[in-house]
Amino acid sequence: MDFFPCFLSVVFVVRNQSKHIEKYLTEATAIISTLVSDYELIIVDNASDDDSIAVLKQLTAESGLANLQVYALTKEVDTDTASWVGLENALGDFVAVINPLLDDISFIPQILEKAANGADVVFANNEQKPSQSLAYRGANAVFQGLYNRLNGVNLAKEAPQYRMLSKRVINFILQHPQPAMTYRHLPATGGFARAYLTYSAAPKSPPPKRLGESIDRGMRLLVSTTRAPMRLVTYLSLFGALANLVYSIYVLAVAALKPDVAPGWVSFSLQQSGMFFLISLVLLVLGEYILNMASLSNEGPLYHVGQEFTSARMTRLEKLNIEEVGAVPTKTEGLPS
Repeated sequence: MDFFPCFLSVVFVVRNQSKHIEKYLTEATAIISTLVSDYELIIVDNASDDDSIAVLKQLTAESGLANLQVYALTKEVDTDTASWVGLENALGDFVAVINPLLDDISFIPQILEKAANGADVVFANNEQKPSQSLAYRGANAVFQGLYNRLNGVNLAKEAPQYRMLSKRVINFILQHPQPAMTYRHLPATGGFARAYLTYSAAPKSPPPKRLGESIDRGMRLLVSTTRAPMRLVTYLSLFGALANLVYSIYVLAVAALKPDVAPGWVSFSLQQSGMFFLISLVLLVLGEYILNMASLSNEGPLYHVGQEFTSARMTRLEKLNIEEVGAVPTKTEGLPS
């Protein structure tokens, strides 16, 4: 196994894993301790309601495991938000995010090798997926297709949750107003050097995902990462305004060309079309204002310096009169012989 002279942080997101957490962390310590010069294991407990906290306190005691950092959340949050808790507090040069029920910790050396060779983001995709209900699989397929259509990213294939990020990428995400939300997709779209790995390992049996919560999270991800849903609203508002304007012209043409129009039809139709025309215009203006406010609150920094290079020889430094500190003076510098 290769050795990498770097500081590695590994983030574990766990919930109600008191019976297995010690095994996971012991296995991770055995693999990572001989792999890098320094490391830390960050455990984010996602509001467990078993005795996970008690077990973690024992593991962080003097007789427990070394280099553990535990963050216990007061209420359950989605996986991305819990992962960001660990990423935000990580100190390593590289940070890996692992779900111990789905991801294989023994694949860390291959991921770190890619990261050490220059990849800012390394994604690892397990070819074996846990079983889910038919309704969840169908909803997930619809969401993945829609998100890929709107953003050009297939989250399941191009941005899986098992990943390793360099500190540069984490600092970039930190500049966004909603880092916990943008963390999922931004490393795959931010212009960083990326590497994709695949492996095959049987996942453990995670609890089934709840369809309602997944739909809510997917909608929040769509709304926060693309303007397409709100842009569709503005397009529909513009179409409604134009359609009502055309209908008003049609009503006036009928009134002028047909003598046998029902009494009150013209005034009633014009009243309705005019009212819906004004409502559509109001929705159009409100939609544009909402889009502008969303762009101001969701967009990240104007630019990001991914890498920085300096010439080995700087001519302006050669022109400076610099004395080397600690240089031994010679006799010609006025010292007694």
